[in-house]
This record gives sequence, structure tokens and C-alpha cells, in this order.
Amino acid sequence: MIRLISYLAPSIPAPFFELVARHIESSTGVATSIAFEQSISGPLAGDDDPFADARADVGFLCAPSVRFLGTEISVLPSPVPSDPRANGRPVYFADVVVHASSKMQNFDELRGRTWAYNDPNSKSGWFSMLERVGDPNFFAKCIQSGSHLRSLDMVASGEADAAAIDSNVLRINRRDDLRVIESWGPFAIQPVIVRAAIDGATRERIAHALLTMHEEHGASLESFGFARFAQPDAAAYR
Repeated sequence: MIRLISYLAPSIPAPFFELVARHIESSTGVATSIAFEQSISGPLAGDDDPFADARADVGFLCAPSVRFLGTEISVLPSPVPSDPRANGRPVYFADVVVHASSKMQNFDELRGRTWAYNDPNSKSGWFSMLERVGDPNFFAKCIQSGSHLRSLDMVASGEADAAAIDSNVLRINRRDDLRVIESWGPFAIQPVIVRAAIDGATRERIAHALLTMHEEHGASLESFGFARFAQPDAAAYR
């Protein structure tokens, strides 16, 4: 059994990860299961780590977790967005959104405003902002929303003035009531990772399944905003 876990749904739809799990099963001949953790974007210090005790073998998670997990895991081929800005690379962006009627034209005008973010383990929603301003006190208030989808709703309703949204999520969930004022990146895509203790032959079969998935499921991948899987630069996560 290959046990998969995704930390990225529902912002990236659960059926995408279920499709990948089924494809890995059919390609490798090994049964798979998939679980979803929606409270965080991936484990960091102090969080439950299902890879440490083999409760999970393969994970879809946000980039900061790779550094935390260290030699416990390795990076597998990961999604390549259809976003033209990705230019065929396994990268994505953090798109800063405000309400369509907002007078805000750039990020600096958000000083003293309210910021929504999905969770504190997220590269696009939280760490990208910290890299931009250095200190969350730039804002009057930061509100943890629980997901990129909820962050979009908060900005649309006026509960928050802005949020940085995973560009893949935004492309899937286009909204006329929001507009992008800045885009940060590119960043290495949220990786697919595998437990280092998995035997090499199984790891190679999983990697091959991912690299060839577009040959069988190209249209389905496109429906979720992805073109294919490719091997990212593992050093970009460290």
C-alpha cells in the first residue's frame, strides 16, 4: 500500500489528488490510499509529522515543509502549471488580490490594513508576505482564514483588504469581484514528496508514473490548471 496525503485541498481540488492516486496505483500495480489534512499547508516544527512513522509515504504539501522534513523525504516530479508565466516550469506565483473596487494600486498602500492568509505554514499566503515586508506588523491585523478559498471570500466581502493567493488556485477560481495588484515569484511549485525509507524501485515507479501521467490524463490535468509533471530543482526548497 502506498499511502498518500494532501495538505493542499480544498484550495486545489481534492479530485486532482484522487486522480493522481488512482494513476499511481494503476501504473505501479500497488494499491494506494489518500488522506487529506486541511488545517495546515504541510508540517513544520511542532506539527504532526505522518512521514516520520510511515503513516504517509507520498505527500502534496507547501514548500516550507521540505526544509523541515530534511533527509526524511525526497522530492518527486511535481506539477507544472498551465499558467503562461510558468513557461513550462514547475513554478508558481503569489498573486496579491484586493476587491475590484478598491483604490489600492500596489502592495505598499496596504500598510495599516487587514491581511488574510490561509495558514502560517503557507509559502504563498504567509511566507511570501513576510519576505516582502519582514514584519507582519506592517498590517493593522492579520487574519488566518483556513484556506485560500476562504481568503478570497474575505477580501470579496470586505472582511480583509488583501491576501496573497497561490496563482494556481486563483486560475481555477477566477472572480470578477477581485483584482491582482502584484505578483511575487516565481517560486518552486508545491512539491510532491516521498518518504526516503521507501525502497528505490517503488520510488522510481512512482516518479515514472508522475512523469508520464499527461500521456493518459492530459485533458484532466488541464482541467485542474496543470500541463504535466516535471522534476523540480530540489535545491530550491532547501
